[in-house]
Amino acid sequence: MKHTQDSEWTTVIKPRNSLFEVNLKEIWQYRDLISLFIKRNIITQYKQTILGPVWFVIQPALTVIMYMIVFGGIAGIPTDGVPRPLFYLAGTCMWQYFADCLNKTSNTFVNNAGIFGKVYFPRLSVPIADVLSGLLRFGIQFGFFVIIYIVYAFVGGSGAHFTWYALLFPVLVAMLAGLALGFGTIISAMTTKYRDLQVLFSFIVQLWMYATPIVYPLSQTNGMFWNGIAVHTLMCLNPVTPIIETFKYGFLGCGAFVGWRWLIYSFVFMVLLLTAGVVVFNRVQKSFMDTV
Repeated sequence: MKHTQDSEWTTVIKPRNSLFEVNLKEIWQYRDLISLFIKRNIITQYKQTILGPVWFVIQPALTVIMYMIVFGGIAGIPTDGVPRPLFYLAGTCMWQYFADCLNKTSNTFVNNAGIFGKVYFPRLSVPIADVLSGLLRFGIQFGFFVIIYIVYAFVGGSGAHFTWYALLFPVLVAMLAGLALGFGTIISAMTTKYRDLQVLFSFIVQLWMYATPIVYPLSQTNGMFWNGIAVHTLMCLNPVTPIIETFKYGFLGCGAFVGWRWLIYSFVFMVLLLTAGVVVFNRVQKSFMDTV
């Protein structure tokens, strides 16, 4: 059929000329598809389970109990005067959101190869949906944290108190999401060709948690050195550390504020990482079907 000047194309598909190109308008146009992906992620995760979303509470509760027994009871690691359940739960709910989003986005190409090979849509929609769907789990776990916080507030003598840094909470969650999305897109591009990296990366994420002050306060590293370098500095070079420490200081008041320079460092790291992730993602999505 001959194309006339009066007709208008509704969709134009063309190859990207720039690796930095991100069509945000196109992603917004596919927001309904992103919503479907979010629903899919939530439904399939706990489909045919008895307790369903209750596992969102059971998992952190059991994790906190284990931490209390091992790190609090056996190892005797202090928690800066904050009750151990509050201290461990604060770090756990933040870390689990980051780790969950990271693990899901790192398998974007492998887990969705069947869909990618059949129909066109913005490929970034899938990892974005993974990050957004994780907010449901995080919201439930954060609500559980608030309930435990209120219980200790009524009991009294908890040693925890709010600071104005708690107002940074939305920014901190957004930074965790950005870091997970950036790391995940890069790893997903690598695993299209080297599948064994999936196993290696899942192991690295587990070790990464212990390099982040989740089960111990950052103040414990003060005065410690490794090869002449302050351990406190090495810990803060982990971009997740300033985020979680700011969250703990804002809601628990434990320790001391890690400092604006480290929080800005994490933000800049996130922006650069997202940029690199988009570049790698755009490059791989053009030919990943040949290797998946």
